[in-house]
Amino acid sequence: MAQTGVSANRLELLQIAEAVAREKSIDKAIVISAMEDAIQKAAKSRYGMENEIRAEIEPKTGEIRLSRLLEVVEKVEMEATQIELKDAIVRNPAAKVGDFIAEPLPPVDFGRVAAQSAKQVIFQKVREAERERQYEEYKDRAGEIVHGLVKRVEYGNIVVDLGRAEAVVRRDESLPRENFRNGDRIRAYIFDVRKEQRGPQIFLSRTRPEFMAKLFAQEVPEIYDGIIEIKSVARDPGSRAKIAVISRDSSIDPVGACVGMRGSRVQAVVNELQGEKIDIIPWSPDAATFIVNALVPAEVAKVVLDEDAERIEVVVPDEQLSLAIGRRGQNVRLASQLTGWDIDILTEEEESSRRQAEFAQRSEMFMQALDADELIAQLLTSEGFTSIEEVAYVAAEEVAAIEGFDEEIGAEIQARAREYLENLEAENDKKRKELGVKDELLEINGITMAMLVALGEDGVKTIEDFAGYATDDLVGWTERGKEKSENIRYPGILEAFRITAEEAEAMIMQARLKAGWISEEETPDEAADAEAAAESQE
Repeated sequence: MAQTGVSANRLELLQIAEAVAREKSIDKAIVISAMEDAIQKAAKSRYGMENEIRAEIEPKTGEIRLSRLLEVVEKVEMEATQIELKDAIVRNPAAKVGDFIAEPLPPVDFGRVAAQSAKQVIFQKVREAERERQYEEYKDRAGEIVHGLVKRVEYGNIVVDLGRAEAVVRRDESLPRENFRNGDRIRAYIFDVRKEQRGPQIFLSRTRPEFMAKLFAQEVPEIYDGIIEIKSVARDPGSRAKIAVISRDSSIDPVGACVGMRGSRVQAVVNELQGEKIDIIPWSPDAATFIVNALVPAEVAKVVLDEDAERIEVVVPDEQLSLAIGRRGQNVRLASQLTGWDIDILTEEEESSRRQAEFAQRSEMFMQALDADELIAQLLTSEGFTSIEEVAYVAAEEVAAIEGFDEEIGAEIQARAREYLENLEAENDKKRKELGVKDELLEINGITMAMLVALGEDGVKTIEDFAGYATDDLVGWTERGKEKSENIRYPGILEAFRITAEEAEAMIMQARLKAGWISEEETPDEAADAEAAAESQE
């Protein structure tokens, strides 16, 4: 009868292991391993913590075998964990020093405290295994859309039951004025899966641009099949969005495909996003065309690009200004995010006023530098001359060909321009010497005397000083602001001289070569590594 009871207990043990493994979706072997650890802990409290005890559960029969491990040594120092070689040989003739002998122990009748402790160990091990399973299952699923049920809402954060795991939509990742209750179905985008102390954390979002892109991929078969590509998305979550698309098949209209018959496809996405208005825009490799498209519904009269600074001026009719900017700047901000360009909106009247101001400023510069009257200065400005250098070094025929000029007047103007530049050069030479800037920097191709003054004012005196610069230090750089609504421009030391990033990099590489930091055989990648190292030192 006693034997029958033991068999029943063994059977019950295996049934519990199977039930837990099924409920937590983990391997039965992991549950049995947790049970073995629990039994070991309970047996240690019964036989003494100093003993090295092993428990094994036979996975087919449920039989529990307890044994104490003893290390074979020449001389016993710890009786609980060691056995002399001569005694070990009696039990196992093949035993040698360093081996372990397993000494069977009788079954343990666990007390209430030991059983409770064993239960805690099992729960902990099973919980760890469940967390590991969840992490392994979801770690490679970042970038997917998942469906789930709202489990609870805590301080605006939505806890979502995904079936085999829990995820969270933080307050800042959910749409404004969006209310979910327990049991509601929710669709969201997995943007991060992290291992944390409390277990794997799956973070969901309904506000990210990628969520909208994935929703369109689900609604528009052409996007899913790769015929239409989503190039970029900009969102003001819950309010308005812009999405740029391009078709790889000239016979398929990318905008029409995304809108769908009577707007059915785009409306499905709008409904999911609580009525967020969506502008679908054809993408273009031409920046000006793309930016004009991105500013819909406003009409654009003219654009002026500054490709180096990735900045564009857009001129719109006066009555279109509010439409182009949008409520609280929303339209131009989304267009800027979509295209990656800083966009300045001007009315035709504002642009005309600014052009007049620039014309007057440039004319004044020519009058002062060339000691010329207003008419001559205005004629030079009207012909498109923007600097004294252009006037001084352009072909003589071009100046003489200006209406009202002749060869004699053209020669006189160019002579005055060159004299002005020579005086300016001498003045800058004097300044840079006063600042302590060495002559050796003049050996770098592309550096002018005026640049040396600017560098000297920044503390540069030697080739080594200049070699420590990064390209951005010279030409400036742009960073996305904290609000992500506009870019912040950080000016470079030589920005006023309008040099390109490539020219700045060439100057820095020359300085590093002369300073012995790099060799002529060094590859561009190695040079880039040297620049990164220089930046990190700063």
